[in-house]
Amino acid sequence: MRIAVTGSIATDHLMVFPGRFADQLIPDQLAHVSLSFLVDALEVRRGGVAANVAFGLGRLGLDPLLVGAVGADFAEYEVWLKEHGVDTGAVHVSAGRGTARFMCITDEDANQIASFYAGAMQEARDIDLGRVLDGRHRPDLVLVGPNDPEAMLRHTRECRALGLPFAADPSQQLARLDGPQVRELVDGARWLFTNEYEAALLLERSGWNRDDVLARAGAWVTTLGEAGVRIDRAGHDPLTVPAVPDAPITDPTGVGDAFRAGFLAALGRDLSLPAAARLGCVVASAALSTVGSQTYRLDRHRLTATAERAYGATATAELAPVLGALDSLDDRKALDGTP
Repeated sequence: MRIAVTGSIATDHLMVFPGRFADQLIPDQLAHVSLSFLVDALEVRRGGVAANVAFGLGRLGLDPLLVGAVGADFAEYEVWLKEHGVDTGAVHVSAGRGTARFMCITDEDANQIASFYAGAMQEARDIDLGRVLDGRHRPDLVLVGPNDPEAMLRHTRECRALGLPFAADPSQQLARLDGPQVRELVDGARWLFTNEYEAALLLERSGWNRDDVLARAGAWVTTLGEAGVRIDRAGHDPLTVPAVPDAPITDPTGVGDAFRAGFLAALGRDLSLPAAARLGCVVASAALSTVGSQTYRLDRHRLTATAERAYGATATAELAPVLGALDSLDDRKALDGTP
């Protein structure tokens, strides 16, 4: 399966606050919030939802096509992505803007407060998906991830016009989208990805109920944090897969992106829906244990052990088409001298 991943490409500035945000909020002063957090750690990492998902897909052997906009400062980042199996030939480089910046503070309960500077991402709206794909292997799926809002709408419309199956992942951009925009992004999606909070926000913004959404999207995949993932489809009982138990929590940034990579990689190898959800959770647990969205390692033996601990040997055996491919990927990297 060939997957084109559209969306944000950014540098992450990740900070840790040794306390709880909730303890700093005064209920009768929420209309006049003025807070400053003294943080104990700062990590500058590669990020952006599209780049994170593409990185995971590349590590799992799917040769994803990354589509997004960056600044001239992207050169070193691009080398990193190429080394990890990502096709960056469709990335637009801005002449005047820098690559986007994501700034996030995480507290001791893994709650996060974040801001995002778009920078070159504003030019993603100028990317013509049909032109980008001309002469390339036609993708089997286009992931429309959080991006410049006009770019998200444009890519969704282009997928419909080109007859390309697409997955909708509006994510944190739901805060910027109005009702008609949300409805347009969801309508006709083969897959819809949200977390639990985003699911509630999507319903509020769209004015739809859950049945309305399921009548318009093929399947709605909702990540539930420690509770795992729920997949809803019209005419089917909800499918719930638990998360990996007792997974070490180091940094939650990019964990949802890692889940999407594992989930889509499993679908790309024609695995069942439960197997895709389990692989997504296993890859997410690997990302959760590291700082940064692209620092986790995908080792077959470690992932197999994690899957067996969480889901048992029989369920893990179903993941062999994806996990087994990691050995050949590592062998090829060793021959090439690639990290």
